[in-house]
This record gives sequence, structure tokens and C-alpha cells, in this order.
Amino acid sequence: MSEKVAVVPGSFDPITNGHLDIIKRAADVFDVVYVAVLNNSSKSPLFTLEERMALIEEVTKTMPNVRIDSSSGLLIEYARSKKAIAIVRGLRAVSDFEYEMQITSMNRYLDESIETFFIMTKNQYSFLSSSIVKEVAKYGGKVEGLVPPHVELALVEKFNLK
Repeated sequence: MSEKVAVVPGSFDPITNGHLDIIKRAADVFDVVYVAVLNNSSKSPLFTLEERMALIEEVTKTMPNVRIDSSSGLLIEYARSKKAIAIVRGLRAVSDFEYEMQITSMNRYLDESIETFFIMTKNQYSFLSSSIVKEVAKYGGKVEGLVPPHVELALVEKFNLK
């Protein structure tokens, strides 16, 4: 019997506790989970690709079936290269669904053998996004409990906050 491999894609700029929750839950279901840090050329990330990967490595180090990787091409091509049977996405609200439905439909068009699984985020993270965390951190607001402690420190350093 072959391993059940899944991909959890995202920009993770930075990784939040909401992302971490989705990754943990995917790791409970699949044999191997690739966290694919996507390098989107249309975005200007706060953290470099290498920094984002290092932050995720640190927070997932207790999850032996999670692998950290990156991709700059089509997600479906990446999933295929890892022999993934699934792409796992988190949903926060109905507003996420429309966008995710478009992406999922295109991925199925490109390769219908790879399923997309949606995991509803826990209620405590339903408002959480990397963008809102960065905005709050930029102005010295409290992000404790929204991101892992070492990510909070990285945000403080990035914004030169004392």
C-alpha cells in the first residue's frame, strides 16, 4: 500500500496559528504532508522564501510526517511531482469559498486525479490572516496567541520594534 501524500500550499508570510492548525490536522490524516511555500511573484512578501521556510521548519519540527518545501510553478504540477493524492486548504469563512472553488475547479481541470480537501478552521482562528497579523505587528500591536512565539519574535525583529 502506498503512502497517502498531501500538499498544504500557501505563502505563509508569516505562518499563523490558523495555518499551523490546518497543517497539524492534515498530518493526522495523511502519511506525508508537504507544506509548499509558494513564491508568488505578484506579491511583495515581508519574509524571504528562506525565512518563511525556516519559520515553518521550527514550528513543525515535532511533526515527523511534515516536510517543508517551496514551489514557484503551478500547484498541480508540484502536487503531481510529489505523487500527492490531495491538496489541503483551510477555509475561514464563506468569503474564502468562492475563491477556493475557482482554484479547485482549475486544478481538477488540469488533473482530476488529485483531490482538494477543505478543512474548516477552528472558530478562534476564523478572522486570522497573515496580512492582518503583519498589519497589527507593524504598529506594535499584540499578536501573541495568533502566531507561534518564534514567529512573533521574527515579526518584532522585522519591524524593528522594542
